[in-house]
Amino acid sequence: MSARLKHVAVIGGGIGGLCLAQGLRRAGIPVTVYERDRSADSRLQGFRLNIEPTGSTALRACLPPALWEVLVATSGDPGPGISFRDERMRPLVRIGRDDGRKPDPLDPTAGRHAVSRVTLRKILLAGLDDVVRFGKECTGFVRADDGTVTAAFADGTTATADVLVAADGAGSRVWGQLRPEAGRTTLPATAVAGKLFLTEENRRWLPEPLLAGMNAFWPRQDFLFTAVFRRRENPAAINARLGDRLRALGLEPERLLEDSHDDDYILWAFIAHRDALPGFTAKDQVDPVAVAVREMLARRTTGWHPDLRRLLADSTPDTLYQTEFRAAQPLRPAETGNVTGLGDAVHQMPPVGGLGGNTALRDAHRLRTALIAADRGEQPLSRALHDYETDMLHHGFDTVREVVRNTDAAIDRNPLRRTAIRWFFRTCGAVPPLGRAVFGEG
Repeated sequence: MSARLKHVAVIGGGIGGLCLAQGLRRAGIPVTVYERDRSADSRLQGFRLNIEPTGSTALRACLPPALWEVLVATSGDPGPGISFRDERMRPLVRIGRDDGRKPDPLDPTAGRHAVSRVTLRKILLAGLDDVVRFGKECTGFVRADDGTVTAAFADGTTATADVLVAADGAGSRVWGQLRPEAGRTTLPATAVAGKLFLTEENRRWLPEPLLAGMNAFWPRQDFLFTAVFRRRENPAAINARLGDRLRALGLEPERLLEDSHDDDYILWAFIAHRDALPGFTAKDQVDPVAVAVREMLARRTTGWHPDLRRLLADSTPDTLYQTEFRAAQPLRPAETGNVTGLGDAVHQMPPVGGLGGNTALRDAHRLRTALIAADRGEQPLSRALHDYETDMLHHGFDTVREVVRNTDAAIDRNPLRRTAIRWFFRTCGAVPPLGRAVFGEG
């Protein structure tokens, strides 16, 4: 007889920690999430996240089927691939072919989903009222000789579990205690992001490329990314189709879908060298700081297509958000006990391409699989966690290196290198077999 897992403690209620909790609960493994935020509505902000097939596979495996369908219905179709263009909106190359076929959105391997982070968080929290403990800031842990681990919290309480998971993002105290050699690097890059809501007036002037999907603009300096967020279905239609199934799970569909409502918009993210942008914090997302940022963007986009300049200028001021770019330094696998981690707690990466969120979801899926194997006696817990962590570190830091390379290229101020990259993109676009060979598309 195998020793069943009595309790898994997850520190952090971000998308990775909540995805893991949903998956463990679905598998019948007792789990509790300890989140330092005071309430479920402490993070009602954020931008869209492009869920790739890797992330979709994780969510489909971990969520109850009805919640997976709600996620797909409330998300948008980001379109096939991404178009690279110059600052005058002229096409350079398109990555991802459009063969005219509409993939089944419920098939996690078939497509992508443009998901509101607010909506995703609401769905991941759905049905976990008895699992998530808010106001719990973890300060460290102690292992016992009986194979358990006890987490301590700032309010003086403790929690004992068979497995402790650091899912509390960059600066995790759990991961820092487990791997004190872990370090992070600040990159010489920064980004400003904003939203332009798709009002009737804005829809009239917005060009089709901005409304059709994702675009990466490669000007002679800096970098701009745009993506559209348009929900596939409205809340009323989703309620009519899935309401009974949600109620069978003990959920209130009207409340869930109302909370999941998010106006359609175009997201943009402008990336530049750190010394190009004025500094401001999340608390300063209003004038006069917004005015200074807009003036800076207007200066740096002189000569760009007027519609791109209008996109930046007309975006709602209180949606402006600036972030610095940091990346975790690589770690090698170490002896694994009953404490591990996932997502940014381990392999923080810049928010480029949505790879951080998808990697955290992948981690959650892989860790769930490992814990199920241990719970069923298919593998000893130590072996299951060792195999998970080896894979997680390898894939996670490969992804970090990829994102750092892309970030370095985006802020490169060498005109010869930038011109060479534009020429290379344009050549790949003009010679489709070359583009397919370079970007791995058949």
